[in-house]
Amino acid sequence: MRKIPHRPFLLVLSSTLFSLAIARDTLTPADPLPDGETLVSAGDKFTLGFFTPPGSTNRYVGLWYNEVSVLTVVMVLNRQNPIKSSTGVLTIASNGSLVISDDNSTVIWSTAATNLANPVAQLLETGNLVIGEAESAVNPDKAAWQSFDHPTDTLLPGMKLGWDLRTGLNRNLTAWASSSDPAPGPYTMAMDIQGDPQIFLWSGSTRTWRTGPWNGLRYSGIPEMQTYSMFTFAYVENQDEIYYSFNIGDPSIISRLIVNQTGSTQRFVWLNQTGSWNLFWFAPKDQCDSLSPCGPNGVCDPNNSPICDCLQGFVPKSPTNWALRDGTDGCVRKTELDCRNRTDGFVKVAEAKLPDTSSSIVNMTLSLDDCKAKCLSNCSCVAYASANISDGGTGCITWSTGLTDLRLYTFAGQDLFVRLAAKDLVSTSNKSHSSGAPTVVIVVTVVLGTLLLTLIGCCLWRRRRRRIRKARRESISYGGHYNIDAERSRENNVDLPLFNLETIVEATDDFSMENKLGEGGFGPVYKGQLADGKEIAVKRLAKTSVQGSDEFKNEVMLIAKLQHRNLVQLIGCCIHGEERMLVYEYMPNRSLDAFLFDKSKGALLDWQALHQIIMGIARGLLYLHQDSRFRIIHRDLKASNILLDKEMNPKISDFGMARIFGGDETEVNTRKVVGTYGYMSPEYAMDGIFSVKSDVFSFGVLVLEIISGKKNRGIYLSDPKLNLLGRAWSLWKDGTALELVNESLGFAFPMTDVLRCIKVGLLCVQERPEDRPTMSSVVLMLGSESATLPNPRQPGFVTTRVPLEMDSSSSKQDSVSINEISVTMFEGR
Repeated sequence: MRKIPHRPFLLVLSSTLFSLAIARDTLTPADPLPDGETLVSAGDKFTLGFFTPPGSTNRYVGLWYNEVSVLTVVMVLNRQNPIKSSTGVLTIASNGSLVISDDNSTVIWSTAATNLANPVAQLLETGNLVIGEAESAVNPDKAAWQSFDHPTDTLLPGMKLGWDLRTGLNRNLTAWASSSDPAPGPYTMAMDIQGDPQIFLWSGSTRTWRTGPWNGLRYSGIPEMQTYSMFTFAYVENQDEIYYSFNIGDPSIISRLIVNQTGSTQRFVWLNQTGSWNLFWFAPKDQCDSLSPCGPNGVCDPNNSPICDCLQGFVPKSPTNWALRDGTDGCVRKTELDCRNRTDGFVKVAEAKLPDTSSSIVNMTLSLDDCKAKCLSNCSCVAYASANISDGGTGCITWSTGLTDLRLYTFAGQDLFVRLAAKDLVSTSNKSHSSGAPTVVIVVTVVLGTLLLTLIGCCLWRRRRRRIRKARRESISYGGHYNIDAERSRENNVDLPLFNLETIVEATDDFSMENKLGEGGFGPVYKGQLADGKEIAVKRLAKTSVQGSDEFKNEVMLIAKLQHRNLVQLIGCCIHGEERMLVYEYMPNRSLDAFLFDKSKGALLDWQALHQIIMGIARGLLYLHQDSRFRIIHRDLKASNILLDKEMNPKISDFGMARIFGGDETEVNTRKVVGTYGYMSPEYAMDGIFSVKSDVFSFGVLVLEIISGKKNRGIYLSDPKLNLLGRAWSLWKDGTALELVNESLGFAFPMTDVLRCIKVGLLCVQERPEDRPTMSSVVLMLGSESATLPNPRQPGFVTTRVPLEMDSSSSKQDSVSINEISVTMFEGR
């Protein structure tokens, strides 16, 4: 064993004990703080001292987290007055002034005198440096000076962003000039108290983003605030102060709000398990977050293309510019208001971010009905809304100018009522004032339409009855069993209930369009109801299907033998002439893709439901790979093949492409690649090699789609960042993986669980099959907080190789050119 010299060890020990002995949180006139020493708050949360930013040689006095492993400066005292050497000193003068000086006793920076009898400066556990009297613990409410009144670029819990109306103090955040220079940069976040107060992000003198007004629950332009369960928010507006602040209920959570050098306001949360800051929220997020991209009376919706539209009753002011996607000129009325004759009305704009309230008028004593009456009686009023929506709607905001910076949200917006001329209103009330002639026309039209529909209905009914009688004559006897032994080897013998055609026709109302649920590579799927009331889903093999009788037999043979709560149940089948149909249990919530890739439906799924879906798919796939009678590779796992029952439990479906592996088989090579691009593993799509790890790759894609609400557009694009896997990998490497989370979730989710699922998804889509986990490992990693997860490697991006002959279960094809190679892309529905 190597001996450690005694003397250096004693020096290290004595140095450590000395550091512990001098740790203090208070600065007195007799005990200054030289460069090299620090103040540490009583609970060891914050440290104050001299530091040098990366890439700089200047010295500053700053405040940083003591318990965070990454140096994170949250406040700088002398941000515009650096010291050029390491000889600076921070003192508190006898007059209560805080002073930074250099080795020549030249004052570099100072605060005003406080005229305290016995002044001290104390660093509190909140991160607030406070000057007060030394007789007792310094009270920030009675402080002569405090750093919380002079923020740099960071808002900490308990800090106020806004105005002290008694002193004229404006507390705002200003970004650093650069990462190496804490001097004030061009971007500032500040409270504007004109009209109904709101917070703006400024670039110099230009406003670039705003929060909207406080509506009693949150800022109108930040609807996700209502989902921040770990935070509490305060908005105070009285004769003394107007400010916003936040606090955190759990003291173990560390969070900060900053304005950065790129003009973004961001909220970070420190994650101990990863040892990094994770981006929790940011703004601006999208085109509609830019200030008034659609101009006055235009409304921005990021889910539409183009994003700009005019409010009802308005048309583009500059049609040419509007057609060129330049909406900054906004919209003008089709019809002028008629205030004198009191014929105007209002149209409701739901789920809106309220327009700019800088020139609005607020009256908190009025109800919403009183607000409407007030607006109607004022000829200059163009819109109104509730000022406080926390108790069903109280208070009144009215606008008398063009409505600017108006946008829509998928959830948690609020109602805005826009004034329109009677001609531009679409409501049943207007019809009561019409003349008798239009009424007669309407009545006649309705009567004739009813007669025509009745006649068409009778014809269709007779046609349907003829088809049913014909089917009855030709159909196979009901109540039999389909024995696949005649078409497969005896070892695969399966007996399955056989429905006759008449039963299926009756159940589906002759395959009516009203009962059609969708269509895939196999053919159309219809909802039906048997005579006993049982609801079914009938999958009918189309004559033009890219699948055929082999796939039909394959699916019957496989799924009839499988029993698992996360696999769809096959009830029976129907064979009649060339007709081939599979009868399944009916899934009332249909397929997963209908929820994931639809903004309104996606908002119905919270994190608990999404996590349940991920776990259910994982367990179903584990059953196929390991726990069923056969080892089965699905080969076409995708969002549209995951069905959801009434409790939103997932069930894997569509086994037409599945393959059974023998006991000693681990992988198979095929020249006929089947499945859907975007979900296929690289080795399968390019070389025709499939195994359980091919399904694992598809599962990983599904996990990332479920978390993001975005579809993976394939792995064969020349720029991997254009697809979901590329974006997920890039965010993971940057430590900002939470940006991947679907915005409809807001931030109402456990960050640790979400990050674990993202990591598992990335592990599943790694390039090399041997690097991907098995499904048994996946289930363990997803279900156990204590399971150790390896770090993922780069996902499988394939950009230049030519795929083998492609056969897909999808019916939609797009041809694209990649590096002068023509590739046929198949997208799932």
